[in-house]
Amino acid sequence: MAMLVAGDEQALEVLYQRYARPVYSLALRIVGNEADAEEVMQDVLERAWRRAETFDPQRGRFGSWLLGMAHHVAIDAIRKQKRRPQGIDTETAEQVMTLTADPTVDVAATVIQNEEAQRIRAALQSLPDTQQQAIELAFFKGLSHLEIAAATGDPLGTVKTRIRRGMERLKSLLSNESSGE
Repeated sequence: MAMLVAGDEQALEVLYQRYARPVYSLALRIVGNEADAEEVMQDVLERAWRRAETFDPQRGRFGSWLLGMAHHVAIDAIRKQKRRPQGIDTETAEQVMTLTADPTVDVAATVIQNEEAQRIRAALQSLPDTQQQAIELAFFKGLSHLEIAAATGDPLGTVKTRIRRGMERLKSLLSNESSGE
């Protein structure tokens, strides 16, 4: 991180090698096509390069910060194009997962990211169905609170409450799990 903040070009290369694939995969899931996912990935890595000093290790891991940024940039890209993200089918997901191995990828970091993703999925599945659905519609489908209310037929305040309580519960579950409880 110190090298990245200092503007060291080697840090930019390491950033790309370690995080391009996970950022691209998340973007592809959200935006639904390769060209837009590639653009999101480039934008996110460039933002991380320019704004490295804004990363606060007290608030979480660098990978989580970067993937959070990727999520926001992908949702913004969808909103700019006035279209909704496309869900990916099982065949496409399997193709993404079977990409040729990249020898420059940090396997240990990838394993840690995969374990984090698995923990998050497990925590999300432990939520009540209504909270889980609201969070998935907001974060993976890119719907606004108002759009979620329309899609589910629930009042807007109920949707907001479900998302807030679900996120609080996720935070609690994940922080308890990471502290060893």
